Amino acid sequence: MPGPLNGYRIIEIAGIGPGPFAAMMLADMGAEVVRVDRAQAVRGPAPDTPHADVLLRGRQNVAIDLKNPEGVAALLELVAGADALIEGFRPGVMERLGVGPEVCLERNPRLVYGRMTGWGQEGMYAQAAGHDINYISLAGALAHYARAGEAPVPPLNMVGDFGGGGMFLAYGVVCALLEAQRSGSGQVIDTAMVDGAAVLMSMFWTMSTTGMFDPDRPGTGLLDTGAHFYDVYKCADGKYISIGSIEPQFYAELLRLTGLEGDAGFADQMNKADWPNLKTQIAQVFLAKTRAEWCEIMEATDVCFAPVLTINEAAEHPHNVERGTFIEVAGKTQPKPAPRFSRSVPEVKSPPAHPGQHTSEVLTAWGLDAARIEALLASGAVRQA
Repeated sequence: MPGPLNGYRIIEIAGIGPGPFAAMMLADMGAEVVRVDRAQAVRGPAPDTPHADVLLRGRQNVAIDLKNPEGVAALLELVAGADALIEGFRPGVMERLGVGPEVCLERNPRLVYGRMTGWGQEGMYAQAAGHDINYISLAGALAHYARAGEAPVPPLNMVGDFGGGGMFLAYGVVCALLEAQRSGSGQVIDTAMVDGAAVLMSMFWTMSTTGMFDPDRPGTGLLDTGAHFYDVYKCADGKYISIGSIEPQFYAELLRLTGLEGDAGFADQMNKADWPNLKTQIAQVFLAKTRAEWCEIMEATDVCFAPVLTINEAAEHPHNVERGTFIEVAGKTQPKPAPRFSRSVPEVKSPPAHPGQHTSEVLTAWGLDAARIEALLASGAVRQA
């Protein structure tokens, strides 16, 4: 049967990064998501090949000029039939365009209006530019992605843009849709990447009170590369493996399979004073064999082990192949929708679309008559690729 969000209609105002990611998540789960691109983004007929951006998969694309009053009117006609709208502009931009929350909720009182920003709708940084690296810095996350004595290393843009941003926006939309079913009223969601990244650090606020995590000494704790039994190690072929042998029984298995079982120096696992020296010793052990050899020894054991794979290697690993973790859509390999459900079946309904590729089709499906669509096209308020 269709994905669990089948039947919901959601409008995505085109943006980059976390907004499209949230829209992809919602579309993967079965929602009918329409992406509204700028009319100026239409350069001519849509190419025969899909758009290259995987984040755009699973939804149709309409091109509307929101600086044209008729374009604004057209968007509000779509809003009237939508369950949710998501946007990722700086605070105040949607209001200046005439499609802010107040206007949209007046048109459709049940509408869920999701807003995605880096800093939030208010606060001293609210109108400032920023990127993932800045948001996770202010949230108290980036400082702790560091080895002892070294500078922090940005974890790509996964923690702010996607973990603290797009994922929280999608979660917020679903929560608000559930609430609207009971109350009959929509509401506005203020999703800020700095807020989401801060929430992702919740466990470390707890660990800082137990001695397992010292906020003032990055790279010395249990999970931040301080421990010799929780780190990545280089192998003889220059590739890497990951070890996470925290629990005593898993640590015992690590010592057994590395040949360190009888070494008295490794007996006191949680003596933090010994960790730097033990890390040096075990690193030499791992350097003695290739990654493939360590896979032969440790893969699918209770060491808590996995090879460190690139995205291309991950797509080919037997475990991921068996689960179908990666799929091919229009010739491009990409992650399969997640999570999985026992009855509902998330799916990628279509490859990424180009700006304006479905303008007339969507406007028709959402209730605009042919004469109205022709007038909008003629005025330039909307464009068809």
